[in-house]
Amino acid sequence: MREEYDFTQAKKNPYVKKIKKQITINIDSDTIEYFKCQAETVGIPYQTLINLYLTDCAANKKQLEISWK
Repeated sequence: MREEYDFTQAKKNPYVKKIKKQITINIDSDTIEYFKCQAETVGIPYQTLINLYLTDCAANKKQLEISWK
């Protein structure tokens, strides 16, 4: 291992904005089960599926339409 490294030619990581942040969120059991079933169908972890869905909503600037019944 070198004592010093030269970073003058280094490039910034283009994926640095994609770093995930761990949070705590309360989600209904039925909603979790829904995403678990969907995730099993497509073969990816349910937390990844939820993240993909929320990322799509944010990227497409989807507006929420809430109506209480």
